[in-house]
Amino acid sequence: MIRLQNVSKTYQTDKVETLALNDIDLHVRKGEFVAMMGPSGCGKSTLLNLIGLLDRPGAGSVSIDGIPIRTYRDKHVAQLRNSTFGFIFQSFHLIADLRVIDNVELPLLYRTLGAADRRAMARAALERVGLGARMDHYPNQLSGGQQQRVAIARAMVGRPQVLLADEPTGNLDSKMGAEVMDILLGLNGDGTTVVMVTHDEREARMAGRIVRLFDGQLVA
Repeated sequence: MIRLQNVSKTYQTDKVETLALNDIDLHVRKGEFVAMMGPSGCGKSTLLNLIGLLDRPGAGSVSIDGIPIRTYRDKHVAQLRNSTFGFIFQSFHLIADLRVIDNVELPLLYRTLGAADRRAMARAALERVGLGARMDHYPNQLSGGQQQRVAIARAMVGRPQVLLADEPTGNLDSKMGAEVMDILLGLNGDGTTVVMVTHDEREARMAGRIVRLFDGQLVA
């Protein structure tokens, strides 16, 4: 489904050039749950951004369903990203002055959907993560675990083929983290492809495959 071939990525400032990824070959198959592990600064988040089309490689190619992304115009890449991927971040990235249900609706604003359809899909997503009774609350009225579940609802509301999760339990205690992992495993069991960055070996072992990075290279 997602294939990276000979992918490298370099970040450059006025004085420093940093090789973030070096000659990466990776194939993520439809329906997989892949955990990415490695020390801080090894390139995990950069790799996740390339998989999710948030960034482009300096060398090599990224393909979705056999089609290289370089053949798409920027507008089409944005459309493909919105329709294919859902993103879950460690820091939640909820908008404080929007109600929970409005936060969840946000990705649907870029689709040709009526307001009633958007609201129904957001309600269903919140019910799925166990927050149907909290949809009119604001983020600061929720616990950290609840906020992360809102973020998962927002990521899944558009029914993406792939969920990309960057340290989704990093700011949570073990109980809340376990709840988030249960949701991700349930979504994967329903057929959603999941790629997750984590430092937690126990959580990584719940995935179907572990990919390890060190100094910008795959080591396992």
